[in-house]
Amino acid sequence: MANISKELSGYQQDIEKLAKNYGLDFFETVFEMVDYSQMNQIAAYGGFPIRYPHWRFGMEYEGLSKGYEYGLSKIYELVINNNPCYAYLLEGNSTTDQKLVMAHVYGHCDFFKNNKWFENTDRKMMDTMGNHAARVRRHIDKHGIQKVENFIDTCLSLENLIDRYRPYVKNPEQKHENSENYIEKDILMFLIQHAEIEDWKKDIIQIIRSESYYFSPQGMTKIMNEGWASYWHAKMMTQDICKDHEIVQFADVHSGTMAMNPNGFNPYKIGIELFRNIEERWNKGQFGREWYSCDDIQQKANWDLKLNQGKEKIFQVRRDYNDVGFIDEFLTEEFCIENKLFVYKFNRKTNKFEIDTRDFKAIKSKLLFQLANFGQPIISAVDSNMNKKGELLLSHLFEGVEMQPDYMKETMTRVYDIWQKPIHLATVLDKESKVVTYDGEAFAINDFDAVAKVDEKN
Repeated sequence: MANISKELSGYQQDIEKLAKNYGLDFFETVFEMVDYSQMNQIAAYGGFPIRYPHWRFGMEYEGLSKGYEYGLSKIYELVINNNPCYAYLLEGNSTTDQKLVMAHVYGHCDFFKNNKWFENTDRKMMDTMGNHAARVRRHIDKHGIQKVENFIDTCLSLENLIDRYRPYVKNPEQKHENSENYIEKDILMFLIQHAEIEDWKKDIIQIIRSESYYFSPQGMTKIMNEGWASYWHAKMMTQDICKDHEIVQFADVHSGTMAMNPNGFNPYKIGIELFRNIEERWNKGQFGREWYSCDDIQQKANWDLKLNQGKEKIFQVRRDYNDVGFIDEFLTEEFCIENKLFVYKFNRKTNKFEIDTRDFKAIKSKLLFQLANFGQPIISAVDSNMNKKGELLLSHLFEGVEMQPDYMKETMTRVYDIWQKPIHLATVLDKESKVVTYDGEAFAINDFDAVAKVDEKN
């Protein structure tokens, strides 16, 4: 890594000033220049080159490196939610590309600082990651690299088993232990508190849990965050930054970033277009009871109350929403039609993806389902002493989609590796309530009522 050139430093100062004039508010932002190998390494470590060692990060690096070498992918920018924010520029990119990336980065940095879903994140995560790495290395020195790395592997496979909304609840540690209906959505915390394991293993789980909570808001706001950064880089580049000879190159890179296949979903494209749509609607007054109750197509087409509240509104949306709320509240049928948002399925006869539905409610419902908990099953801990034998009962929140068998078995196996006693999972299989049990050797499926009665007798 190296400091950026004097020329780029000058551009950075200009773009930072421009971003502030537009109303963006961000922590100090430090740009560093890296080559493609360094960029891939940093990306493989989730943006933190000082992170603890593990083979998974090496696999990520290999995949990124091959993608770059074969011309399949290229990372243009990487920015870290920290105070100060750290951003990495790729060596060899054109000056136009670097200016675009800087403008994009300041959009991200504004989002990190001001979006409420990030307000509880560790703003000194670079230091925290260094501390985590030191703790892991101490455990390696004491217990051996193979033993520690294997346990980290187990924990990483369970890193999604947290309660993503826990940081936004007041006094989350105040448990309702007297309530028979109490469940723990934060499985990693539950394992720390109740699993009979060595202290160093609890420390590893705590490290994985801490980092999972840090990264969680980025998953919860992927569409908004990328859309917001893209909105500002496009505005600043086209209106203020680009010289005449740079416009075509900018347009080429920007259009490539915004490209969306018929069967795909591009968060950059959907995010930027939805922010633009919100801005236009609030400028023209296309919201509220009067707007929604109007049935005159011609009147709606020419509707413009000249309220000019668009900029204020998008900043408010940027502050208050995550992707679920963003899509739920602002995705309209008109927007779906304009941006060709349809539900597709693969037709084996024609060997093509074809439109399955243009039904707006179906499209929105599918999007929201995919965004809720990142489309992953919600699993909670219900009982740490089932059958009075210290067995663990988990519960899957059934929302109309059954858990994939491979995912279920992998999760239960990994939880068993930590719990070391039989694991039971209450779920729905073939539209019936069942309890799946894993005892370390084999899986068994029983009727939910039968298992409940056995537990009640014990």
